[in-house]
Amino acid sequence: MSTVAFIGAGSFGTALSTVLAGKGNKIKVYDIDQEHLARMEADMENKDYLPGVKLEGDYQFCKTNEEALKDADFAIFALPAQHLRAALSAGVPFIEEKTIVMNISKGIELKTLKRMSEIVEEFFDMNRYVCISGPSHAEEVGIGVPTAVAVSSRNKDAAFAVIDLFTTRLFKAYYNEDMIGMEISGAVKNVMAVGSGIIKGMNYGDNTLAAMLTRGIAEMQRLGVAMGARPETFAGLAGIGDMIVTCTSINSRNYRCGKLIGQGMDPEEARKSIGMVVEGMFTAEAIHELAERYNVRMPISEEIYQVIKGEISAEDAVEILMTFPNLYEMNEY
Repeated sequence: MSTVAFIGAGSFGTALSTVLAGKGNKIKVYDIDQEHLARMEADMENKDYLPGVKLEGDYQFCKTNEEALKDADFAIFALPAQHLRAALSAGVPFIEEKTIVMNISKGIELKTLKRMSEIVEEFFDMNRYVCISGPSHAEEVGIGVPTAVAVSSRNKDAAFAVIDLFTTRLFKAYYNEDMIGMEISGAVKNVMAVGSGIIKGMNYGDNTLAAMLTRGIAEMQRLGVAMGARPETFAGLAGIGDMIVTCTSINSRNYRCGKLIGQGMDPEEARKSIGMVVEGMFTAEAIHELAERYNVRMPISEEIYQVIKGEISAEDAVEILMTFPNLYEMNEY
């Protein structure tokens, strides 16, 4: 069995820990919020972010990064995208040479427009790094709903070590060489999920949602290909798979936030009311900047960004998109 360190004690990291603990691995958890961690240890449950899922198995709750990362075979950074750099800066000095490092954040760093792996690369050898992405609501992973994800790494041996670590009869992982495509998918789908929530909040129907999701995937693919991704990745688990679950489920905080905006709530108040980080609200600005940098046309992403900023109403955004000049559906690169 392996020793697995989780840096960050949010919902998805906690859910993944239950998969690994269920296989007999030793789980070590560190979070900068020690009061939150103390409650988890006392309750053997993450009542703040994943209520109802009991933590069973060999868990150790740690007071420092050093304690958590000591002797770890795997280290999983499970934090909001905008906090990954700070967490790496604090944790990397204690990561041992044998440790394979994973990240489960999905987003773009706003101040640098870097993907998560580009941030990681500033700190250590990428041959020890693996990213995980795909349709995997924490609420479902935590209760054992059958789930499939994709993993990517420059080092195929590291990727398959992670696949072996996670594989159970209810959790399956596939290898995908295209880390850029996986990361762009994971970032853009959060923005689209805010948009899908807005649509539902405005009481539009399935036709509208299907149109937005389909054209949203086209935008995601255009940006990804411009940045060096493979087109086929966006038809996979990290692309359309993650898009479906994030844009159609009440389990998605991005979707819930968008729905409140669609019902008329101020975007900032909607974000605060969710009680957890809404990645799409931050990523929208980064995608806006990347679209300009790479000269990629992303009208849906742009209108979602304008609504989030409070520059236009949701109603105006829909009208703008529906009166957008007619274009060919395919071959738009």
